[in-house]
Amino acid sequence: MKAVAVIGYKNTGKTTFVCRLVEKLALKGKVGTVKIMHDHRFDSPEKDTGKHFDSGAENVTAVSEEGLISIQRGGGLDEALEVLAGRGMEYAIVEGATNSDLPKIMLGEMKEKAGNVVLRLAPCSDWDMDEVAGIVQQTSEIVTLDSMINKIRNIPEFPLTGSIGTFTGVVRGETDDISTKMLEFEKYETVADERIEKICNDLKQKEGIIEVLIHHKSGRLMRGEDIVYIVVASAHRQELFKALSDAIERIKSEVPIWKKEVTMEGDFWVHDHA
Repeated sequence: MKAVAVIGYKNTGKTTFVCRLVEKLALKGKVGTVKIMHDHRFDSPEKDTGKHFDSGAENVTAVSEEGLISIQRGGGLDEALEVLAGRGMEYAIVEGATNSDLPKIMLGEMKEKAGNVVLRLAPCSDWDMDEVAGIVQQTSEIVTLDSMINKIRNIPEFPLTGSIGTFTGVVRGETDDISTKMLEFEKYETVADERIEKICNDLKQKEGIIEVLIHHKSGRLMRGEDIVYIVVASAHRQELFKALSDAIERIKSEVPIWKKEVTMEGDFWVHDHA
C-alpha cells in the first residue's frame, strides 16, 4: 500500500485536496483515508457506544445500515494504516500527521518543521492531480502480514488454494540471560530484493505450491516487533510447512542482511538474523 500525508494550516484546502486525490487514485485502485483528529470524541457519553467505551472497552464497533465505525482505545496512525493495508487498500491518504515519518504533500508554508516533504504546493490553487498521483505511486510500500494474505487471496490462481500458511519472525527480547533492547537491520537493497525474489520463484516451482510472498523489514526494530513475514499458498497442507521452513532457511543463508544487536551487555553486528 502506498501512503502519503497531506499537511497544511487551516483554510489551505487540505480536505478538498484529499478528496480530489482520492478521486484520481480511485481510478487506479482501492483508496483509504485517515483523518487526524485533535480533541475530538467520536461518541457522546450519552450514546450507548460512548458508554461502552467509557466503561473500559478496548474496542467499540458501531454497525448500521450505512456501514460501521470502529473505535480503538490507544490506537494511532500506525494501527490505522495497518487496518487499511489489511483490508486491501492500495493507497492511503492521511489528512494531517505533520510529525509522522510518512512522505508528505505540503499546502502553503508551515512554521512547524516537517520531514520527508516530497511536494510543496500553493494552497487552494488549481492543482495538477495527475502529477500528484504520480508522486504518490512512487512512494515506498507499507507491507503488513494481512496485506500479504489479502494479495494472495486476489491472485487468479487462488481457487486452486487449499491452505495458506504464514511465518512471522520477531525481535526476541531475551536470549541466554541477555536482554535485547532493539535490532538494527541493514540490507544490500538491490541484491537482497533479487535474492528474495529468486527464493519465491524457486519455491513456486515445487509441487503444490501456488504462491510465495516474503517481506523483510530494515532499519531499527524494537523488542517484540516483527522482522520478517512469509506467506505461502498451497494446494494441500503437506507441502505448505516444508515451503515455509525452506523459505526462512534460505533467507538466512542467501540474502545479504546484517543486524546490529543492541543489548544491555553492548552492541554487536551479526549476519544470522533469525
